[in-house]
Amino acid sequence: MTTPSPGAHPGGPPATALPLVLIVDDNEKNLKLARDVLRAAGLRTLEAASGGEGIALAAEQLPDVILLDLRLPDMDGIDVARKLRGGARTAHIPVVALSALQSEDDGDWLFAAGFAGYIKKPISVTEFPDQVRRFCARAGA
Repeated sequence: MTTPSPGAHPGGPPATALPLVLIVDDNEKNLKLARDVLRAAGLRTLEAASGGEGIALAAEQLPDVILLDLRLPDMDGIDVARKLRGGARTAHIPVVALSALQSEDDGDWLFAAGFAGYIKKPISVTEFPDQVRRFCARAGA
């Protein structure tokens, strides 16, 4: 007996047809929550705990969207986003800031830095999958 891959629904579309989300967050609890919520909603996920690991996974796996924490142990999330934007294989992938940082300008500076959007932590487990799917749809996933 085979087990469906994470995010696949028996009798539904093949797992590779489901959107692939890369979550880059060094906080293990936040990473696990985001992963579990997205998988329960039928999306596939990859996880990275550092900016360097996230950049490498993005270039290798070409996810449909990247959820990126702004505070990472090895580099700033803005730097990670810039490297992804500058990469030949990753420039087309929407990068969404996933952060608890509060900003008085509603995150306008994130859009100026090349982010496709911003999702505030703590995430709403009921709204989060749809928020992520909207970015996948913009990318054509």
